[in-house]
Amino acid sequence: MTSTDVRKEAEDSGPSGYAAARLRLLQEGARSGPPRRAALAGLTDNWLAGLFGAAAQRLRGVSLIAVGGYGRGELSPRSDLDLVLLHDGGDAKAVAALADRIWYPVWDLGLALDHSVRTPSEARKTAGEDLKVQLGLLDARHIAGDLGLTAGLRTAVLADWRNQAPKRLPELQELCTERAARQGELRYLLEPDLKEARGGLRDATALRAVAASWLADAPREGLADARRRLLDVRDALHLATGRATDRLALQEQDQVAAELGLLDADTLLRQVYEAARVISYASDVTWREVGRVLRSRAVRPRLRAMLGGGKPVTERSPLAEGVVEQDGEVVLARAARPERDPVLPLRAAAAAAQAGLPLSLHAVRRMAATVRPLPTPWPAEAREQLVTLLGSGRPTVDVWEALEAEGLITRLLPDWERVRCRPQRNAVHLWTVDRHLIETAVRASELTRRVSRPDLLLVAALLHDIGKGWPGDHSVVGEIIARDVAGRIGFDRADVAVLATLVRHHLLLIETATRRDLEDPATVRSVAEAVGTQSTLELLHALTEADALATGPAAWSSWRGSLVAELVRRVSAVLSGDAPEEPEPAAPTAEQERLAIEAHRTGGPVLALRAQTEAPAEEDASASGEPEPLGVELLIAVPDQPGVLPSVAGVLAMHRLTVRTAELRALELPDGVDEGSVLLLNWRVAAQYGSLPQAVRLRADIVRALDGSLDIAGRLAERDAAYPRRRGVVAPPPRVTVAPSASRHATVIEVRAQDAPGLLFRIGRALEDAEVRVRSAHVSTLGANAVDTVYVTRADGAVLSDADAAAVVKSLEDALR
Repeated sequence: MTSTDVRKEAEDSGPSGYAAARLRLLQEGARSGPPRRAALAGLTDNWLAGLFGAAAQRLRGVSLIAVGGYGRGELSPRSDLDLVLLHDGGDAKAVAALADRIWYPVWDLGLALDHSVRTPSEARKTAGEDLKVQLGLLDARHIAGDLGLTAGLRTAVLADWRNQAPKRLPELQELCTERAARQGELRYLLEPDLKEARGGLRDATALRAVAASWLADAPREGLADARRRLLDVRDALHLATGRATDRLALQEQDQVAAELGLLDADTLLRQVYEAARVISYASDVTWREVGRVLRSRAVRPRLRAMLGGGKPVTERSPLAEGVVEQDGEVVLARAARPERDPVLPLRAAAAAAQAGLPLSLHAVRRMAATVRPLPTPWPAEAREQLVTLLGSGRPTVDVWEALEAEGLITRLLPDWERVRCRPQRNAVHLWTVDRHLIETAVRASELTRRVSRPDLLLVAALLHDIGKGWPGDHSVVGEIIARDVAGRIGFDRADVAVLATLVRHHLLLIETATRRDLEDPATVRSVAEAVGTQSTLELLHALTEADALATGPAAWSSWRGSLVAELVRRVSAVLSGDAPEEPEPAAPTAEQERLAIEAHRTGGPVLALRAQTEAPAEEDASASGEPEPLGVELLIAVPDQPGVLPSVAGVLAMHRLTVRTAELRALELPDGVDEGSVLLLNWRVAAQYGSLPQAVRLRADIVRALDGSLDIAGRLAERDAAYPRRRGVVAPPPRVTVAPSASRHATVIEVRAQDAPGLLFRIGRALEDAEVRVRSAHVSTLGANAVDTVYVTRADGAVLSDADAAAVVKSLEDALR
């Protein structure tokens, strides 16, 4: 059936015919995107025109107008119908009756309707008071009735908008800024709002309004296509959910991707991010131009008066060779020749970032169109300008975005294409892969005074996750890419080797510090062997901190920083050749000794709860400078006996306490006390909600758990049954591995799993069932992911054989499924 047939059916059959034709159109697999949206708008126009014609009869001076998205002819499957019934102020009763005969059939079909009845003067008055109404009227389109009435309103509204632009555009910009603060950046969100988030459809509409003002215009290249892609995704989202929603939720992304014929949800998100980046960049450039024009209009009369009516002279300040500042932007000097100067893009970018100024759109486009490729390897100046750009701090982000918007980054660094706009499906990460790399460079720029080779630190920050665009372990793949990129940039062989090492081992310090026993010499030696030199260790320490800070607040804290610093201190000692082969274990504190003695004396558990805080980071410090709560430190001393780990972990899970970190070790009693040992548990916990339980209750339940009178497994199972899991992304299965040669004194088993209440209890119980002894345990939680490392031995203290270790791994995997 053709579009004409569908429209004829809608006209002939009334509401039921329209509903059937609408359904048939939405189910038409061969037609999607702009053609379907236009066809749906046309179908709806004809139906509404029929309703209007049947009800209006001899009524004159009335017209029906579509505004907003419907006015633009962009109807998604579940879009609202935005309508205005315009009248000349004649027969109010007849107009009200006409409105009812149009609105009620729309409501009867279950369609969302945003409607108003106004005279042209009322419409203009409301638009002058409400910016959102004015934006909607800018897209007013005639459907039925008095065409002259509609045309008169359109002309008047556009004239009002252009006359009031100096006042209304700053209001519009403020609205966009407030919305961005509420909704976030579309190009980085895992569950983005396609309409409201920054870089979304609302911003695209705002850019149309700016263009309609004739005051400034947005960069048009790619903008229409970006807007179309977001509308296509919204169409597919409406069809997949059957709801009028703009939020692309995780559980619906695969279905939306399939609706669009895309490979998977990651491909979908990447397309959304690319479209959002185009709109965000266009918004930045456009609002900057609006500000420049408004400032120029305010200053021009005064300048003319000062210069006796002559034309004002534009001031240009030199910044670098071929680069000048003009009107608050970085532009190319008149003598600049991009076609003869391949280093110019990097020089201009570095100068802009150093000055904290934006790169002119015209300058970037001119360079993109004419500049010659850099030779391989790069000349020294190009490498130095790249390092200067990366070391310029926060301004680097906007300058880098400007280069990337015109394709200059992928021409300089072809491997960048693999990570550009690539999503990271991990709640810990705030950014896409490419933005995370730039954010890491920004953070690293704050640490350059700590290292002897800041250039290597900054380039390593830029490249450390470059392997995420390829299959396999991104650190291993990234090492290969980093060698190639570093060679092309022009580093010598020794520097290339250092950069490759930094990329290969950029996770080594944080993972070792939070998941391994730092008292074990084998742990420290393995890190020293991987790092190789003091200077590389220094760089890796700074890169680790920058990477974690750029990941998100959950990835770094004073506690994590102190663990990494302690590991670096020990590794540095080994590299210096003066570290003891078998260092003495850390002496217990006075409080730990007191708890151990009391536990030995009473024969039962003894515990202490203490609030734990850390000073806020310098850049996040509040005016009060008060420390931020980290949770509660829980110290427990228990006479050495089986079942301690699962018992304590199970009790904490029952009391809805989340274990953030956990350490367990045997503590020999001090001299003068009876022989024996006590297990000391030093854990950091936080209440899932509400307040912490009383220490007395915790102790009582631990006693019951240890003597077997408390059925922890049953209680946790009852709670899980009462609160079914929410629908969402299915977590990958747990992974249990043995870390080879990680310790000479114990077998090191690492468990990676979805964090959940009772996880540590299940791990502990499985180890007890396997009849192994837990020497120490180290818990690390990042977002929804838990990495728990346990050092285990046989009952006699010996390391497990390969066969026994494999059996323990199998037991853990079975217990966690």
